[in-house]
Amino acid sequence: MKIFGLVGWSGSGKTTLVAKLVPELIGRGYSVSTMKHTHHNFDIDKKGKDSYMHRIAGATEVLITGAKRWAILHENRDAPEPSIDELLARMEDVDLVLIEGFKSHGHQKMEVHRPAVGKPLLSPDDPSIIAVATDADLGTVDVAVLDLEDVKAIGDFIVGHLGLEASGLKAGEQNGAA
Repeated sequence: MKIFGLVGWSGSGKTTLVAKLVPELIGRGYSVSTMKHTHHNFDIDKKGKDSYMHRIAGATEVLITGAKRWAILHENRDAPEPSIDELLARMEDVDLVLIEGFKSHGHQKMEVHRPAVGKPLLSPDDPSIIAVATDADLGTVDVAVLDLEDVKAIGDFIVGHLGLEASGLKAGEQNGAA
């Protein structure tokens, strides 16, 4: 399972890019999952729901399932946040996991940078950032620079960099094999 990250300042467009990259890569025949890190306390469960009551009662994990999806809610309680490697080990095997956030982890990443956000580039101080996707001319930088709006080119970069093999009929068709 290959992993590739997208990092950047809040408001730079990371989530928008992930939402465009997922169908682009799936359209090429790859199986893709995502992982999103947040620094904020979040809750996807709602007060008053049965699963919320199970969790508040002290369950370490609550599995919610239905005909269209299932989820496991895991409470860290007083334990530290799991590492990215521990979390990846819990995910189903796919061709690629796109990781939004986790900028301090050593996996290879693309920075999403919009100068209009008013924040400096992260890439000069982070050797794990191998490319920048941006909506502006950055001048001279030491990594590959891609047009933030060219999702196909960004997909090509990720696939090529990771050496992903064509998988499935759609990927073969994309490469002219069909």
